[in-house]
Amino acid sequence: MKIETQLAHAGFCTDLVTGAISTPIYQTATFRHQAVGVSTGYDYSRTVNPTRQVLETLIAELERGDRGFAFSSGMAAITAVLMMFASGDHLIVSNDLYGGTYRVLEKNFKQFGLTTTFINTSDPEAVKQAIIPGKTKALFIETPTNPLMQITDLRKIASLAGENYLLTVVDNTFMTPYLQCPLEYGADIVIHSGTKYLGGHNDVLSGMVVTREPELSEKIGFVQNSTGAVLGPQDSWLMLRGMKTLGLRMERQQENAGKIAFWLAKNPKVKKVYYPGLPDHPGFEIHQGQSGGFGAMLSFRVQNADFVTQMINHVKLITYAESLGGVETLITYPVKQTHGDIPPEIREAIGVTDDLVRLSVGIENVDDLIADLDQAMAEGEKSL
Repeated sequence: MKIETQLAHAGFCTDLVTGAISTPIYQTATFRHQAVGVSTGYDYSRTVNPTRQVLETLIAELERGDRGFAFSSGMAAITAVLMMFASGDHLIVSNDLYGGTYRVLEKNFKQFGLTTTFINTSDPEAVKQAIIPGKTKALFIETPTNPLMQITDLRKIASLAGENYLLTVVDNTFMTPYLQCPLEYGADIVIHSGTKYLGGHNDVLSGMVVTREPELSEKIGFVQNSTGAVLGPQDSWLMLRGMKTLGLRMERQQENAGKIAFWLAKNPKVKKVYYPGLPDHPGFEIHQGQSGGFGAMLSFRVQNADFVTQMINHVKLITYAESLGGVETLITYPVKQTHGDIPPEIREAIGVTDDLVRLSVGIENVDDLIADLDQAMAEGEKSL
């Protein structure tokens, strides 16, 4: 079955008793047992809830994994994965990644003895050199990265991990399973901030984890049940409803993003554009070989920080806000928002500087979006 059909049928007729077209919202904390030692398979909603179960089954099928797990946020999903590791373990992590991931590693897990090396994972040799025999346990990858859109070769990284008995964990938020399935290239665990493209409407917080093998499924399942950061039934239903249109949204959003990226690349007010769909992107060919599209995220550099501020202050249609992946186009200033908790010297070293802007491109008419960027840049230049 093609993924478009799977998505359209998300949560379709899962209640065989009533034949409800939409999965019901089982708003219950606990379930009645028929007798001592006799269970319906449902005991307590922290462990399993029928609405959440439909969502978890769907994301596992889409990512072609063994099991899926729905969490209360993307960071809760990441935290659950990190809880599989122990004090003294070492992780290698993409150096250009979401600031919240950096924060939880450096501010939360570091105090428990989990150490991290942040490195450009698009360079397999650099990754190989960073492995500490006996201590390194996993490679944590974003591809494309947030916000500089660096591309990591999933086949090479997974092969390197296998040779060294390491896990490969991939944050697939930007691509979604509609465009990229890391488990097919050897990854062991896939993570999503479901808040973003999967939900798609900026109205629900969620996180997803998909595991490739039963052994990992048991570990994540234990963490989820024992710590309890599960997604509630109402939010699980919202996720199912949002995912029905994932394919349609992604097609329109990445079409818009490509047109905007090419327009920005020709704009004299723009110094550099980061979008994997541009032929001069260093990861263009690798990305084509492991993904079915280029996504709807892009970043670009302008004259200076003052111009960034003035441009953002003059957008009218585009919204200045954090997050990404919704139907509305959002503009973000990473040094002030998503990556604000990363020390300035580290941000600057990896290229997240004060002249960088990130766009999450929505489904609006692309001509309207370009016109808004054009007028905002013109007004911003006047204000300098």
